Amino acid sequence: MLGLLLLQVLASCLWLGHSEVVNSFDSCPQFFYDRIPPDGALNPNNPARICQRFRNSYHYATLYDRVRRIPVYSAYKYEPGDDKKPPKRWMVEPQLIDRNSLPDMKYDWVLIEEHIFTLDQIKESQAIPDDYKGLKDLDRGHLCPSGHQFSKESMMATFTLTNAVPQDKNLNIGQWNIYEYRTMRSMAKGCNTTYVITGAVRGNTYISDNRVNRPSHIWSAACCLVNEEPT
Repeated sequence: MLGLLLLQVLASCLWLGHSEVVNSFDSCPQFFYDRIPPDGALNPNNPARICQRFRNSYHYATLYDRVRRIPVYSAYKYEPGDDKKPPKRWMVEPQLIDRNSLPDMKYDWVLIEEHIFTLDQIKESQAIPDDYKGLKDLDRGHLCPSGHQFSKESMMATFTLTNAVPQDKNLNIGQWNIYEYRTMRSMAKGCNTTYVITGAVRGNTYISDNRVNRPSHIWSAACCLVNEEPT
């Protein structure tokens, strides 16, 4: 039996049909129901498909908009655990700069201190922590939240800026927080596996000198699988 949960906050829609940058999600299909990602209707003009890798393991999958420097969506399995939320230390994706670079997400300062990349090279390819400094009414909002992950490593892996968008602070600590920590917990009871895709709709405004797009909407959809596994 298959149940479907669709949550709308502000606006919502889903077209169902190695942290490594990949040509397709064939390296990490386990984060999508029936191992099938959404179709091309969600693709931006210059997408990057990322199998989010940290400490030599995949933790979720992200479709990233290179031009607007925000994720289009992140896909994952809802598996909340008992570990405490890790410190907010945000990482970046080396393979967005060079496909032959390090496969795991890293802190920007590590890449710079180890003379792997310059700050300008990192900034050209993606958002960096400084883009989110000094924001008054916005938070760095996870698409794949740390509280939906079961292990310390999986929770830490959500703190990459390829998984974050500028999100209205009142929404992030209000109704969106209720969805993440109450609604999902309630609706996922009895599910053998819960697949989630959370995304952002590009907006008309930007932060950080027009570097990072501020989405107009965020949305989330979850698929509750009961009694059987997808084939």
